[in-house]
Amino acid sequence: MAKDIIKKGLLSFAISAFAGLFVNLLIDLIVNGCVTDGFCSISPDFRALFPTDTIACYVNLLLYGLIGATFAMMTFIYSIERIGFVIQSILYFVVTGGVCLLITMILWQLQRYPQALIVTLAGYAATHIIMILIEYRTLKRDIREINSELE
Repeated sequence: MAKDIIKKGLLSFAISAFAGLFVNLLIDLIVNGCVTDGFCSISPDFRALFPTDTIACYVNLLLYGLIGATFAMMTFIYSIERIGFVIQSILYFVVTGGVCLLITMILWQLQRYPQALIVTLAGYAATHIIMILIEYRTLKRDIREINSELE
């Protein structure tokens, strides 16, 4: 099981880092091509934390990868049946939310922009609520099917 969790985490790390790179590149190309010259999609406050822009870009990719790896690796919580769906969902939300919020605060310096922090938190919570409701409906359907087979 641990081997599968690590594999899943590494794959998600790579996908998330690549997606972060692709999105930043796309933003840079569009803005630099259409709006202004010399724009960089990485927060100036984040870039200021490092001695060079190159190091900031690498750390940016590593942090995006870490977000993806955390989301993927924490799915193991749903395989622990004895703690129940509600506790599983709470644990998943708290751990992934903590990691995601911490990293996005570092990357985007959200603590400097309260409105952006609130919107990010609301989006994250809404996404999880939707995921939990969909999973709950799936579980109810599965239980109904099992019960009908037992009758």
